[in-house]
Parts: sequence; structure tokens; C-alpha cells
Amino acid sequence: MTQPFELPHFYMPYPARLNPHLDEARAHSTVWAREMGMLEGSGIWEQSDLDAHDYGLLCAYTHPDCDGPALSLITDWYVWVFFFDDHFLDMYKRTQDRSAGKAHLDRLPLFMPMDLATPVPEPENPVEAGLADLWRGTVPSMSADWRRRFAVATEHLLNESLWELSNINEGRIANPVEYIEMRRKVGGAPWSAGLVEYATAEVPAAVAGSRPLRVLMETFSDAVHLRNDLFSYQREVEDEGELSNGVLVLETFFDCTTQQAADTVNDVLTSRLHQFEHTALTEVPALALEHGLTPDEVAAIAAYAQGLQDWQSGGHEWHMRSSRYMNERARSASPWHGLTGPGTSAADVGALLASAGAERLRAHTHVPFQKVGPSRIPDLYMPFPLELSPHLDGARHRLTDWVHRMGILQEGVWDEDKLAAYDLPLCAAGLDPDASPEALDLSSHWLAWGTYGDDYYPLVYGHRRDLAAARLTTRRLSDCMPLDGEPATVPLNAMERGLADLWARTTAGMTPGQRSTLKDAVNVMTESWVWELSNQLQNRIPDPVDYLEMRRATFGSDLTLSLCRMGHGPAVPPEVYRSGPVRSLENAAIDYACLLNDVFSYQKEIEYEGEIHNAILVVQNFFGIDYPTALHVVHDLMTQRMQQFEHVVAHELPVVYDDFDLSEEAREIMAAYVADLRNWLAGILNWHQKVDRYKADWLGRRAHGFLPDRPSAVPVIG
Repeated sequence: MTQPFELPHFYMPYPARLNPHLDEARAHSTVWAREMGMLEGSGIWEQSDLDAHDYGLLCAYTHPDCDGPALSLITDWYVWVFFFDDHFLDMYKRTQDRSAGKAHLDRLPLFMPMDLATPVPEPENPVEAGLADLWRGTVPSMSADWRRRFAVATEHLLNESLWELSNINEGRIANPVEYIEMRRKVGGAPWSAGLVEYATAEVPAAVAGSRPLRVLMETFSDAVHLRNDLFSYQREVEDEGELSNGVLVLETFFDCTTQQAADTVNDVLTSRLHQFEHTALTEVPALALEHGLTPDEVAAIAAYAQGLQDWQSGGHEWHMRSSRYMNERARSASPWHGLTGPGTSAADVGALLASAGAERLRAHTHVPFQKVGPSRIPDLYMPFPLELSPHLDGARHRLTDWVHRMGILQEGVWDEDKLAAYDLPLCAAGLDPDASPEALDLSSHWLAWGTYGDDYYPLVYGHRRDLAAARLTTRRLSDCMPLDGEPATVPLNAMERGLADLWARTTAGMTPGQRSTLKDAVNVMTESWVWELSNQLQNRIPDPVDYLEMRRATFGSDLTLSLCRMGHGPAVPPEVYRSGPVRSLENAAIDYACLLNDVFSYQKEIEYEGEIHNAILVVQNFFGIDYPTALHVVHDLMTQRMQQFEHVVAHELPVVYDDFDLSEEAREIMAAYVADLRNWLAGILNWHQKVDRYKADWLGRRAHGFLPDRPSAVPVIG
């Protein structure tokens, strides 16, 4: 069969190594698969299939240093996960039987009890039998924290198969952002990262959920999945009718050739590997110092990171050899692979290193404060009508009084002119048009505090290049939010006074769990401002995926959603909010709003502030294209994210309601939540269109002024 495209030249600077216990793992996995009923008589595999796929070789390449028993157990896990995938394809995807597929998936978590003394059902098929056996053989040697994380990753791997099945049923191809997010769960690489911990060392529980460790896992996952998409395009798209493939997603989004899409997928893959390396070398050491990790804990993280690297290089070598994939005429990822004589690969090695170096360098060579002219605003898709609170004028006056009381206008960052130009009550009036005057004031004050902080960090700490002071400020802000009646930090400045006041007013009637959720949301936002500063000091334009995901945090999205949910009551189970479709709905709305802000703020940020955190600039840098072309890409992505929001509401939420058997009260609450998000989107667009904050004439009047008589000597920039 003719290949649909030529495989690109992969970036992989570390060579693959082979575990010496390969034959032992191959033999063990064959016996185990037969005992579980996966071979003859299963209707899915024969012995020849297992031999051809050679999962023992995969695991020997991806876990080169573990001992024989560990390699055999890990290989059994991979036999199980690939059998599950093929079994689900034949039984439910090909037949498009969603109800039977869901019933199958609903039983599987029962075979993963946190306490092994918990009884499990009698297995009814090879998938259940294999999972029960593997769980019993793996978890006794691991901590409760690892068990919880691995069980969650396994459930995501299983349950999000329904997302793929639903997309096949509808003939729908995901947009790029949606695809990356869902592929992590469906593709199973976070699950693979859990097995890397089993083979190397557990990451310390205290930092397992931190941004650096999360980014290591996510960049690992994205690179594994995108590489698999390139090798499996022919089998998945042309043979199986699969719609969940990164090459097909970009082919559709950019309306380009399959070869162009494949090359772009490889560029994203390379960028994710660069992000992995950047995080491992810069953010992980800082994390260790900040948390005071012991030498053993630091060594565990280093072993884990090395294990993820080994998986990348080993997984590539397996794809080059497995009959499961398209690998004819594939070039080795390693520049050291296959040398046959003096100078035979010098050009290839040089090209690889030059390309990798150029991509890294480009991210650091942006010249700030370039003149770009007024921001160009395309015709934006907004299907929801605007509603405004009748209490808007009163909220404007009361906000001015509040910021004066908090001292926000006395620190040299904001003044009366800026406050008026930003008109944050206008935003609040659109976000919650039915709010009481008191609720509208609270919303206006939160918006003012968050916007002030977002301006304050780069102006004060970025100007001074003082990352340590920014981190100290972030810790002190967290201490302004007591959870259980403990005394709050005594405020020393306007940001602390403002947060302490907002916290007391917002949390007065909250449960401890609600207060904890809200505090986490504020912490996520303030910590993301430090991430922006770190990039600014390195003059480093972020990786596109990392930017989009962190943009949600810098925009305060978790805070917004947390406040939206607070009044919904217990009728909606927390599991509904954690479900894939609801998270997809929220992220689609958030991304639209974040990209909308980047479109309007392009001149403000690039020309007047020397910023690098703007989606249009990120796209310009990644593709090497000009402003209008990058704007077109961002505009298309905005439109698709809004269309995805509408799709989830119309097609996916009703299924979630039925799956969870929600009451009428709960369904009405969720309908109100969707209405809140619609108001949020329409209100944010209206605010950007109306305020002076992003307009060229106001920016030109307010730029490049300094206040040298103040102790902070911070620049006043619009």
C-alpha cells in the first residue's frame, strides 16, 4: 500500500538502549496473555498478532534499566492496554455501540481498588481478567499516592475512549487544542508515565502535582502521542476510519496536504521535547530548592525524568520496527544510529543539530517594543446576546471608592485615568447581568484586583528583574486567604489589603471545601504570573501548547469558574464537573476568552509593554509567519473553540446528564451554569470592544512614563 506521506526527520538527541531481559519479557507476556484469554478464541488476537506487535521489544526499549521481573510485569501491562484498545475497536467502535461500550468501561474501575482487601467482581472477559491480575501484582510495592494517580490515569485512558467513539458516531474531527487535551487521556501516555515511576522511582508526593512535574508528564505524553500519530496515520485513518489522529486534525484545521500536516505535527512534537528539556533543566531544579527536597527525593525526580527520556527514544525505535505501524523509508531519530562509515551521516547529524538549534534560538530572539500599529480586530464569531446589569453606574462609583480604600491608586502602577479607561464594572455587568448590587460590586472588585495584579507583577518585578521578590509576594498573597479560622497575614500593601478584603467578603458563608477550592484557584493565577516573569527574564517565547494551557491560569479562569459554581448547591455531583465534556465545555469558553484578549491586546503588549505572552506572537514565532497570517490562525482557532462550546452543549452534555442520571433540579442548575458561561463570553467581548485599555490613541498617550520619585520607581505603561 502506498504511504500517504513521507515520515519526517524526528528530533531525538538521546540514543535508545535495549534492556538485556528482552527474551524473558517476551516469553512471560506470551504465557500471561494466553492465561488471560487474549489469544486463541478471543476473536481479537492470535499468537501471530502478539508476535508481530512485539510488546516485549517496546518495553525493553522504553525501560532499559529495570530488572527482569519488573520488565515482565510492565510488558504485561502493555499487552493488556493494546488488547483493550483492539478489543474496544472491534466490539464497540466498529459497531458504534456506545451504550455497550459504556457498560464495559463502567465495570473496569471495580478491578482497581485502593485497598487490595476490597473484593472485586468475577472477570467476564480478558480485559477484566488482565486488569485484575495486573493490579494485584503491581500496587503492593507502590505508595497510596501513586495508586491514586495511576488509577486516575487508567480510568482516563478507559473512559475517554467514549469521546473517540462519540466523535466517530458524529463524523466530527476535533480542533487542535481539544485534540491535544483529549489525546493525553485516550492515548495513555500519562498512564505510561506511571509505569515509568514503577520502573525507576516514585516522584515525591509533595511535588507530584506541581507545574514542573506536570509539564514533564504532559510534554512526554504529547510527544509520545504525536509520534504515534505519524506512524499510525495509515492504519488508523485509512484502515480503521479513526478520526482521532493529530495529522488528520491539522490537515483539516489548516486545509493543507497530508504531508504538510505531518511536517507540522513533527514540528509540534519537537517543540514539546524542547519544552521537556527546558523544564527539566530550569524549573525542576528551582522546584527542588523551593520545596527543600532531600537528596533522595531529587535523585528520584532525576531518575523519573531519565526514564521519560528513555521512553521517548525507545518508543521511537519500536515504532520503526513494529508491524503495527507505517515505517517504510523511515529515518532514524538518532543521529548516531546506523553509522556505516566515515562521514556517512555527517550531513544528517549537522542538519538535525542545526535545525534543533535554530528552533530553540528563535524562541529567544524576539526584539521587544517593536512598532506594530493598532491591533487588527477581525469579525469575531459570538452567537450569544449581550445582557448588562442595571446596576452598572452605581458599581462604577463604588469601585473607585474601594480601590482608594485599598491603596491601589497610591503605588504608581494605576491612577484614576487608568481605572476609568479599564471600566471593570462594565465587564462585571456583562458577566452577571442578574447580579444584585452587592454581588456586582464583589465581581467588579475581584476583576479590579486580578487585573491590577496582572499589571503589577511585570511592571514592578519584571522591571527590576526580581523573580525572588515575586515569589515572596505570591507566598504572602496565599497567606492572606485563611481556610479554617487561622489568622491571616497582616496586609502590607494594596494587593494584600485587596485580597484580604475580598477573601473575607467572598468566603463568609462558604464550607471549608469551597474555601479550599477558591484559594487553590487564586494561587494558580498568582503562580502563573511568576511563570510569565520567568519567561520574560529569559526573553523566551513559550511553546504553543504550554502557552495556551498557562494562559488559562494567567487569565484567572479557575477563579472565574470557581465563583460561578459556588451558588449551585449539592444537586450537581462533583463528578459531573470533573467529566470530560464539562471540562471540554469550560476550556473551550476559557480559550475563546483568552485568545480574544490576545487579539485586542496585541499592540498594547507587543509595542508598548515588550510582552512575549500573546497567542499571535507565539504563532508568529512557531511558524515563522507575519502578524496578519498569525492573526488569521488565532481567529480560526477562536471560532472553532466557540463552535466546540456549542457542540458540547447540544450533543455531549445531554449524554452526561443521562450517564449520571441527573435530577431535574441538577439539569436546571447545569443549564444555568451554561447560561453563566454564555454571559461571560458575550460580556468579555463587549468589554474589550468598549474600553480604552486596548485602543491605539489611549495607549499612545499613556506609554513610557516613569515615576522616579516613588520608592518602587516603576514605569507607567498602559
